[in-house]
Amino acid sequence: MLEITTTRNNLFIDPTVTVWGWEIPIYLFLGGMVAGMMIIAGYFILKRRDKEENCSCHYLPWISIALLSLGMFALFLDLSHKLYVWRLYTTFQITSPMSWGAWILLLVYPALIANVLISPPKFLTDKVPFAKTLSGKIKEHPFLIKNIGVMNMVFGGMLGIYTGVLLSTLGARPLWNTSILWVLFVVSGLSTAAAFVHMIARDKYERELLAKADNGFLIMELVVLIMMIVGLLTSTQAHIDAAYLILNGPYAATFWVFVVLMGIVIPLIIQLLAVNHKIKHTPIAPILVIVGGLILRFVIVQAGQYSHWFNVHFK
Repeated sequence: MLEITTTRNNLFIDPTVTVWGWEIPIYLFLGGMVAGMMIIAGYFILKRRDKEENCSCHYLPWISIALLSLGMFALFLDLSHKLYVWRLYTTFQITSPMSWGAWILLLVYPALIANVLISPPKFLTDKVPFAKTLSGKIKEHPFLIKNIGVMNMVFGGMLGIYTGVLLSTLGARPLWNTSILWVLFVVSGLSTAAAFVHMIARDKYERELLAKADNGFLIMELVVLIMMIVGLLTSTQAHIDAAYLILNGPYAATFWVFVVLMGIVIPLIIQLLAVNHKIKHTPIAPILVIVGGLILRFVIVQAGQYSHWFNVHFK
């Protein structure tokens, strides 16, 4: 049966149409958080906190490898032609975000492995003697350690930017077609990473530092969200209607309650009280930040799929 739906303006909204499922939001979320953890680990290495036995930079690479692999597996599940994914690495298309992403992901793993080799765990050196030798060579040259820190920060930043650019280049979706979307995803990735590391860090100094940093990231995220919405509301009618999807449309309740209130405002208040020693640090705020970052991706991806430039739709 052919059904045609029209609206009073250029934007067509049909909540029955779904192109991407849960895989892409999961991939974007894990990619953003791994990007944030790489930047945090790289910063600690530059500060030579790798000399501290309980520095989180020793175990963050392992967590990053696991989470990024999980995210790439989610992306793989979403591919229509899974057997031909290798063809992404037979060429490099400078105008293709997917081509950039494929090669960035290929570079991220060596950066994480290099981080591991700064201080490899005993089980790795026992199983792979070459790892112990290579680690010794790295420790003989402190400038190499700092370069590994810089490499992690650079590739982490590139990975975070890519997760936002991947969507913003799709001009057919007005909600995604904003130049500030990549900034939102980078800041959100840093925030969720800081919250996660704050929650698992063994060192008190790192927990305090990352709680303060996360407060800054949450404020920045709120500002970027406002700027993005203002930008949409002052653009074309299609962009205005796309903004209303999350302001007072079908995604408004999820956006305001789970992203803004529970994902940003409430944890920001809790962590401000904690860093000022009014209350104790608890996992509540970090968990809220992480869940809010995940739901943000679901809202942006799903709402963006329902924003169109065309005034008719056939199904």
